[in-house]
Amino acid sequence: MDKVTPKNNNSGEDYIASINDEQTVKDSLVLVEMMQRISGHNPKKWNVGTIGFDSYHYKYDSGREGDSLVIGFYPRKGKITIYLMDGTARHSELLAQLGKHSTTGYCVYIKRLSDINLPILEEIVQRSHKFIKSQKGHINRILWQTEK
Repeated sequence: MDKVTPKNNNSGEDYIASINDEQTVKDSLVLVEMMQRISGHNPKKWNVGTIGFDSYHYKYDSGREGDSLVIGFYPRKGKITIYLMDGTARHSELLAQLGKHSTTGYCVYIKRLSDINLPILEEIVQRSHKFIKSQKGHINRILWQTEK
């Protein structure tokens, strides 16, 4: 099995505590509370610095398979990445109301939470989590490349 996104043994809380930027830590703690409440799961560190909540298994027709986070974020000074594993295109109407941000296929980039409408972000994350969980483990394609 190809574990593309392996969980790291470090907890999400330990990683956040190690960040040297006070605003990034504050914003990260808000995101942890939100995503933990939405997912019902504690934060776990994935890869280098991604904080993920909940997981799902995928297996593509190519034979590639692995586990990935359902929702999560990567905190960096001046740039927080929010991961929407179902893709940003599915959320275009809400993203238009979010505030200052940019996007790529499955990432929403913000500088700090004060730049955005937090209740809109929460709605987007809630919808993304609900969609991924509704797949009930039958994810056989890269959703953000194929869904709108």
